[in-house]
Amino acid sequence: MTLTYNRSGHMRPRDRALTVFIADGFLSEGDTITVVFGDTSAGSPGMQLQTFCESAFEFKVLVDIYATGHFVPLPDTPTIRIIPGPPAHWRAILPTLRRTGEVFSLGLRADDDWGNPSCNETETLRIESNLPIENLPDQISFPIGQRSLRIDNIVAQNEGIYRIRVYNDQNEHLVDANPIVVQNDSLNAYWGDLHGQTGETAAVDTAEEYFTFARDLAFLDVTSHQGNDFQIKNNFWAQLNQLTAEFDQKNRFVTFPGYEWSGNTCIGGDHNVFFRHEGRSIRRSSHALVEDQSDIDSDAPTLRELFTALADEDCVVYAHVGGRYANTAYAHDPRIETAMEIHSAWGTFEWLLTDGFSLGHRCGVVCNSDDHKCRPGASHPGAADFGTYGGLTCFLTSDLSRDSIFDCLRKRHHYGTTGNRLHLDTRVRFKTSANFYELDPNVYESSPKVVSEIMMGDIAQTNDGVVDLFVDAVAHTPIERVEVLNGKEVVETLRGYDSSELGNRFRIVWGGAKYRGRGRKVRWTGKMRLKNARIIRFERINAWNPEKLFEQRSDKEVVWDSITTGNFVGFDIWLDNVSNGQMVLETNYVGTTLSLDEIGLKDTIFEADGLERRLRVYRMPQINNVFEIRDTVPVVLKPKGDNPLWVRVTTDDGYNAWSSPIFVYKEK
Repeated sequence: MTLTYNRSGHMRPRDRALTVFIADGFLSEGDTITVVFGDTSAGSPGMQLQTFCESAFEFKVLVDIYATGHFVPLPDTPTIRIIPGPPAHWRAILPTLRRTGEVFSLGLRADDDWGNPSCNETETLRIESNLPIENLPDQISFPIGQRSLRIDNIVAQNEGIYRIRVYNDQNEHLVDANPIVVQNDSLNAYWGDLHGQTGETAAVDTAEEYFTFARDLAFLDVTSHQGNDFQIKNNFWAQLNQLTAEFDQKNRFVTFPGYEWSGNTCIGGDHNVFFRHEGRSIRRSSHALVEDQSDIDSDAPTLRELFTALADEDCVVYAHVGGRYANTAYAHDPRIETAMEIHSAWGTFEWLLTDGFSLGHRCGVVCNSDDHKCRPGASHPGAADFGTYGGLTCFLTSDLSRDSIFDCLRKRHHYGTTGNRLHLDTRVRFKTSANFYELDPNVYESSPKVVSEIMMGDIAQTNDGVVDLFVDAVAHTPIERVEVLNGKEVVETLRGYDSSELGNRFRIVWGGAKYRGRGRKVRWTGKMRLKNARIIRFERINAWNPEKLFEQRSDKEVVWDSITTGNFVGFDIWLDNVSNGQMVLETNYVGTTLSLDEIGLKDTIFEADGLERRLRVYRMPQINNVFEIRDTVPVVLKPKGDNPLWVRVTTDDGYNAWSSPIFVYKEK
């Protein structure tokens, strides 16, 4: 008997396989084979389980009974339950934009070190608000065994930026909630993660557990289930439609039926399909893992055929970068494909949006998780090769309903983040006036409306040579910068401080990817050494895996081993001396020596080939107290073609947010 282990030893999604091969004998009825996982008696270090919870982790057992290479699953294979560890990080979640006098909720939970909502301790929590909020308790008990707590029916009667702090009964500060902007406006903000799947396809747990997590633990307003189409059986498609109908509740929690069309990149690449209503047909890219071939004629094997099949459907489509990245140059239907998913657990992909600018595409920005761990809306990467936290999308619309969210998607009135919840508003104000089109005039016959201002996602034409881009960003952690872009070009960088306020704090970050495909992961190993200076404080940025090497070795040295897939990772150091000091950077891609007193406000950039693979070094204030940036930037318009005006926000703790572009073009 021989044992072999292979990380790709069986059919998706059960790729990790232990194979027992019997050559010198045979098995008869009643014979057994005993496998002990994690046995340390012969020197093995043991077995480490996954870092995410699972209600029924299954040790799937298959047998090649007739030695033909055809493995048949055995019934009643063993399962174990994987539960969270002790609480390590508290989360407090508010909406980010509400009208005065409207009720809203505060969500509370404590995650373990791997991002799993924990239930192992009881806490008495004290809650403080900077401004009066009706029905918000001063103190509340978080019972043992409960994984989240929701405080409903709280109301802010006055306009303002409300900030809530949470303490324990020893008066220790636990967490700050994200800010909520309360104002008399026609719009509210609703948060969603519309992309993930479960154990019925290529992930873990059930679709019912997925929707429950999104609503009750991640405190999402909107979600959808997005299984790979070539694994969705007809009975599961029917079940999904039943679940989205059951979970959908106007003004509480909105769900959409949908799936991920998973064709190869050469014929379109991954795209997410969302239907407004249940009962619609699934148009698969293939039946690769669906045994029932009776409806194979309904397949849409290419993206062009998918768009044709969906032409009369009440649906929207996102372009996605996963294993099979979306190829929007191959096909794009602006009536259906409304958004580009530029961040997920797979990484950060601004290029998916910016590639479309030269093609004339007018799409919005969304961010989701593509979660496979049954944690939509709170998708921690864990110990796997996914190196980034899952994203979120904020929908700016009048109310929480399917119709309102769909209207928002078609107007591109939304923005995305890498997982935090900040308030973001962008508007273009015209010197004279502009013709605003509610529907894209490149596609629809549409009469314009004369306006002086438009919001994110809108389309307008003007005679003005210069327009004013207004941006309002409010975060619960300090804001490092807001970059204003026209297409791919950064035209202005807004900071709440200038060079005169810089201290002895230095930021070193690295990021990017190898290329666009599945093997885009970049492993960065490196060392930073100081000469004639000493570290007095060290903080990591976006270092999600606590077991990866990333530490301060001495008062002069930091070492790391990390992964990027388009996103960035790094650290801050506070030094006791800058004059005459030097920083020596040694990585597997770039190396350099810098004089500390020459590092300033602007990035010092070292390119490392690949796809935006680079290392950056710059200096920051000792303490950044900029939590809000509100400014107006004049932007000179290009005389020909679209001017996609959008912003990229970076916060001190390493999160990004992107507004959907405002598309402005000149009168011909």
